[in-house]
Amino acid sequence: MRLNANFYVAHPFDAGCAGAFAADYNEVMPHRRRCAAILLIVCLTAAVSTSCLVRRRSIARKGGQVNQALLVADRQSLVAAIARQYDAIHDLSAEVNMIPALGTAEKNKITEYKDVRAYILFRKPSDIRIIGLYPVVRNKAFDMVSNGVDFKLFVPSRNRFLVGKNQIEVPSANKLENLRPQAFEDALLVRPIGAADKLLMENYTDEDNAFYILHEVHENGNSELQLTRTIWFNRLDLTLARQLIFDADGNILTDARYSAWKAWDNVPFPKHIEINRPRDEYAVVIDIVKMDINKGVSSEKFRLDQPEGTTLQVVGQAPATPAAPAAPPAKGRTKKK
Repeated sequence: MRLNANFYVAHPFDAGCAGAFAADYNEVMPHRRRCAAILLIVCLTAAVSTSCLVRRRSIARKGGQVNQALLVADRQSLVAAIARQYDAIHDLSAEVNMIPALGTAEKNKITEYKDVRAYILFRKPSDIRIIGLYPVVRNKAFDMVSNGVDFKLFVPSRNRFLVGKNQIEVPSANKLENLRPQAFEDALLVRPIGAADKLLMENYTDEDNAFYILHEVHENGNSELQLTRTIWFNRLDLTLARQLIFDADGNILTDARYSAWKAWDNVPFPKHIEINRPRDEYAVVIDIVKMDINKGVSSEKFRLDQPEGTTLQVVGQAPATPAAPAAPPAKGRTKKK
């Protein structure tokens, strides 16, 4: 604030630099210049010091590149992508490498069986057959088939032929009896969203993950909401990445993960699939070696008859005793004339 042409009252800031007193204008100006220079040096020093405390990091999510831009989609386009993928496949025939595993993470014990070669046949609406071969010798380890309602399972090493319903009411302590071909179908082909089901969408994106998640919710008879499925899309390329299927109590029935998508006969399909069935205490990792899609699979391929001499077991019941082979007819004596 000026009093006259020759006098000046110091600003409070100048008080810290020049002693907070009034002085002749020509005497005060050099002090102000020095204060401005000091202020500039302090600011530059602070800026340099602050930069030492700042760390910039580039994000590279699994399967993507550094700083790769994430794709954007809405709920309707993701629902349409599921239906399009499901409708594109009528039948398939695949040769795969398979790693079956028994046990669960909850019980802290998992046993894996390496280098199992398998063949998967599928035809809509619900025919599926899976044949597994032992490592090295390639003898048949198992053969199972389902029509969507019933299933059959042949285990040569145990001379056992199991039959039963696809629906498991009570899991068996014998893990073999919990195997269902239908569980593989549910994992291999992600069925479209049901018309009566409600749908929620979540954007689950952080430094490590980038997914869109569709939560499929069903209203039961008691007007209560029940989570039935979650379907995950990778935001790096908007391909299906994971599917979780739940029971009525919210427990995971199937946890399927998909990666390494590739076009087989112009139809995209994941080359690597991981299927985990925690309730039934088994899991399977599948790597596709070769595959034919929509080339046709005959009904004969889904026929599995009980081999002669094997023990028949209806799942949930005690194994039946195999019938003894019929005795050959006694040779009659011929009388000499």
